Amino acid sequence: MTLFSSFQLGPLSLPNRVVMAPMTRSRAVGGVPNELMRDYYTQRASAGLLITEATAPSPNALGYARIPGLFSAAQTAGWRVVTDSVHQAGGRIVAQVMHTGRVGHALNLPPGGRVVAPSAVAAAGNMWTDVEGMQPMPQPEEMTEADLGAARGEFVEAAKNAVAAGFDGIELHGANGYLIEQFLHPHSNRRTDGYGGSVEKRARFVLEVVDACAAAIGRDRIGIRLSPFNTFNDLPHHDAFEAQYTTLARGLRGLLYVHLVRNANPGFPSTMAAIRREFGGPVILNGGFDAHSAEAALEAGQTDLVSFGRAFIGNPDLVARMKASATLAAPDQATFYTPGPQGYVDYPTL
Repeated sequence: MTLFSSFQLGPLSLPNRVVMAPMTRSRAVGGVPNELMRDYYTQRASAGLLITEATAPSPNALGYARIPGLFSAAQTAGWRVVTDSVHQAGGRIVAQVMHTGRVGHALNLPPGGRVVAPSAVAAAGNMWTDVEGMQPMPQPEEMTEADLGAARGEFVEAAKNAVAAGFDGIELHGANGYLIEQFLHPHSNRRTDGYGGSVEKRARFVLEVVDACAAAIGRDRIGIRLSPFNTFNDLPHHDAFEAQYTTLARGLRGLLYVHLVRNANPGFPSTMAAIRREFGGPVILNGGFDAHSAEAALEAGQTDLVSFGRAFIGNPDLVARMKASATLAAPDQATFYTPGPQGYVDYPTL
């Protein structure tokens, strides 16, 4: 099967085309990676590529409780323990770098942290805080030019720290309604300056971040995750998705990969094809796959690699199980985001 064939992803030689998707697991107490996280990723090192949970490039980006960062020496050292262990187990691992933007709460940020976004438009919905439980998401501060420059710099420093921590690269999180996608969407980006108002201007901040990170660590060490037609985190449908992402894809040429989240919207297939055509490089496709549907997508030329999310939670040996057509264990949703080892590193292998 193509799913279990090797693939050359930029400088990385992958033994199979199975990718572990990034999944928030909320085990980084204090924002610092720990031995529990080392064990979790090492258990899953048989994947062709591991993409870490969303990792914050700055204190302002820590919108959720117990997510890790890549902006301090302690965080970098903590991730080094993880990457060394994964590499010793024969794996390859990239860090997903995510700024939560308006999807966050001040109670989850360290002292001095600010909830910032392209525009001062609050996201509908609530956010869990360990201090006061569920809280409505606040109105963010609209980013000034100084804030834009600072955020670009924070992404660059996180990229450098990722390399110092031993990662094989980074994935910029431009999906699921977080800061990068907030710039791409006219609901969350209502700016009238050079960063809003047209598909080109809405793509500007994203491409500036991409180019600045590339200048720091190399274009072939950077992937990006995108979710055209996403409505998660209060991003309503609009009419410019295909134009927006086609324009963006041209500016992404030369990156390690583009990681696309499938969507049931009828416009997604043509947008996916346009991104694949305009980007011209490796594509990872995500979204509800099993071994058979993944194989079909590969055979149809829709994608080069396929990422699996929840299946990897309950099945650390997912590659071996799919190869053997073995039954997959169901993950325990009650422990997806709880602290501690239960439902994290205690799933058995075959």
